[in-house]
Amino acid sequence: MMRSLYSGVAGLRTHQTRMDVVGNNISNVNTFAYKSQRATFRDLYYQTIRGASNGKNAMQLGYGAQVGSIDTLHMRAGYMPTDRPQDVYIDGEGFIVVNDPKSDTKMYTRIGALSFMPTVDASGAETTTFKLVDINGNPVLGVNDISKISAPTGTPPVGGGEITSGDLEAIEIPDFADYTDITIGADGLITGIKDDKVVTLAAIAIAKISNPEGLTMQGNSYYKAIKNTGLIDYAKAGTNGVGGLVTGALEMSNVDLAKEFTEMITTQRGYQANSRIISVVDEMLQELVNLKR
Repeated sequence: MMRSLYSGVAGLRTHQTRMDVVGNNISNVNTFAYKSQRATFRDLYYQTIRGASNGKNAMQLGYGAQVGSIDTLHMRAGYMPTDRPQDVYIDGEGFIVVNDPKSDTKMYTRIGALSFMPTVDASGAETTTFKLVDINGNPVLGVNDISKISAPTGTPPVGGGEITSGDLEAIEIPDFADYTDITIGADGLITGIKDDKVVTLAAIAIAKISNPEGLTMQGNSYYKAIKNTGLIDYAKAGTNGVGGLVTGALEMSNVDLAKEFTEMITTQRGYQANSRIISVVDEMLQELVNLKR
């Protein structure tokens, strides 16, 4: 009887974890670029009561269920038009790369709510150089010298695709006020008009990650590469297997409410069934105690 009691407790724990995942998904149904998660179960270890022999199969008793994995589902969602020129949606694979000033490490995001902000000098005064930052104020990485972008053989450097990790830097535009109509193109190139001429100022780098499910969530819609992500390459948008940019739009959450509410119902019923196991075992134990009377 005690085995079935422990099985019920294990079932309650796993279903509670699954409900936590479902609740987090529903909570983020309107969070830009949120990627939903799922919890999978697996059975626990077994006690072998009798081993297999000639003509007889083994007898085993299990001890319930446990959480096997909590996976992040990186399916792409559609985009919501914002009509804001600095908002970008990655139409395909890839992540925008930002720098975490606290740890000086790269972080990855699908939210393209970008802005140009003035930099400050040592005294805290604003300068004429502006930097490109994300929604959390962290600098967006790319290249300021577009000649560093590698190109296919036989073509000039400008318009190429590959960006090496060592060339990544915070995007900054000196004398920002001297340019008008600063825009971000579908290829990630930032251009502006000066003296009636179109000038290419910088290029946003898009990261292509072999196994995005290996990324770990950091909060604030950031991911970090710890282990199991495989190769990470950087390229200009729309080249080398990464998506191009759609300006004036942001990626929506990929949470499917119909699926989440179905998961909620089945999880609730599973939780009730496991709680019933505990109640029944408790009644059986009570009957056993009452034998003394």
